[in-house]
Amino acid sequence: MTQVLARKWRPRRFEELVGQEHVVRALANALEQQRLHHAYLFTGTRGVGKTTLARLLAKALNCERGVTASPCGECTACREIDAGRFVDLIELDAASNTQVDNMRELLENALYAPVSGRCKVYIIDEVHMLSRNAFNAMLKTLEEPPEHVKFVLATTDPQKIPVTVLSRCLQFNLKRIPPPLVAERLRQVLEAEGVAFEPAALQLLARAAQGSLRDGLSLLDQAIAHGGGKVEEASVRAMLGAVEGEYLYAILKAVKEGDGARLKCIADDMEACSVSFEGALQDLASMLTQVALAQAAPEALGDDTPQREQVLALARLLDPEEVQLYYQIAVHGRSELDLAPDEYAGFTMTLLRMLAFAPQGAEPGVATRSCTAASGAPAPAGTGAAATGPGAGAAGPGSFSGVDWAKLTAQLQLTGMARQLAEHCELASINDEEISLCVPEAHRYLLDKRYEDRVAAALRQHFGRPLRVKFSCGGGTGLTPAEMANRERRERQLKAIEAIEKDPFVRELIENFDARLVDSSIKPLQ
Repeated sequence: MTQVLARKWRPRRFEELVGQEHVVRALANALEQQRLHHAYLFTGTRGVGKTTLARLLAKALNCERGVTASPCGECTACREIDAGRFVDLIELDAASNTQVDNMRELLENALYAPVSGRCKVYIIDEVHMLSRNAFNAMLKTLEEPPEHVKFVLATTDPQKIPVTVLSRCLQFNLKRIPPPLVAERLRQVLEAEGVAFEPAALQLLARAAQGSLRDGLSLLDQAIAHGGGKVEEASVRAMLGAVEGEYLYAILKAVKEGDGARLKCIADDMEACSVSFEGALQDLASMLTQVALAQAAPEALGDDTPQREQVLALARLLDPEEVQLYYQIAVHGRSELDLAPDEYAGFTMTLLRMLAFAPQGAEPGVATRSCTAASGAPAPAGTGAAATGPGAGAAGPGSFSGVDWAKLTAQLQLTGMARQLAEHCELASINDEEISLCVPEAHRYLLDKRYEDRVAAALRQHFGRPLRVKFSCGGGTGLTPAEMANRERRERQLKAIEAIEKDPFVRELIENFDARLVDSSIKPLQ
């Protein structure tokens, strides 16, 4: 009978353990230097190598060639440990043996010398399932263990282990294995097994494994059977109920275009294909993560990124604030799926929520920009600038005289990053043909044509004429509306703290009861 891949490809050497280099390095150094502890605790989610690492440690301690970080794998002890029949390696499943009697029997046997090995190794899996009395029975042996006994405890939930036990163990936390490492390991296995595969299929399996290599190998077994001896993307998608990248792209494009009818059709098509809606929302959030990465650091987007061309297209189509909004909605929609009348309704409602909260785009403008620092300092303007042009009195639609830039930004009804840009600008100069705005060097990242166009369109609409809007970077006084608002908030906070400090009741508490004022808890009244 063919052995399942998860057992057939279980690591037999420390070097074969995937994704846990930090633990392997520490254990290898301890073995080489003979600095060994009597009790080890391995923690981490399922399928990351806890029990495998415990068996490798048992092999390293009992190899007939001596205690070593590189057991030979050929001696009787190594072979019997690999086969699971080494008499001095005792494995206990705490989930099935929770009672104190089981633990007492185990500890009594621990007093006897090893039968054939150098030391007895007790592996207790899911140790957090032991009863309180069983833990108490273990404490004395953990505190003063026989020289020939080593305990290796493994758990997925270390919070449930008494602190008295934790303090007597050397603890190692095994990490979730990143999808690229899982995919690479699956590739190695398939090549060794002589099974044809498509790289995109391995990426799907790696993501579905959710950090567990054992789950990844189990899914790979299933994929080989489902694909008739081959591992192809279409077959794996059908097996996992994974959503096609085309669906994800179509969803976000329909949301951007405000096409509710199209969203309904996409959801219907996905239901007809028996797509997992929970997986669809997870994949949608993953794609939006890649889109955000493409916008913030495009060089970090590798050539092997799934649906790379679609991701880049969405990065050009969506504003960064839209990406963040849709990501949040997708994540919350997935967490609320169990509360929905059914998965289809929950998924559809999540898409409609994206549509309902989609930012309203402004008409594109014709802003000109200059990202080089101004050669000469612009007119000092913080809250306004010496303006030229027709009109007099208080500033309003069609008027350029005495413009208060801080008040004007509040009247433009901008949202998102466009509002951030306006609030971090200074008004350098203004006349009946052109408005010049200056952005401090620290906020250069806000100079994006999409945001500039929206600010320019809002200014043209406010003044009712085809103005040119020019953006420059560097120079200026730094007194932008945002900085002025920050200064005002700081001043109000300081005044509030001062008022509290002068309060007679507060002073009495401080002087008579050694009380202390927590400044961060004080909020000024609006």
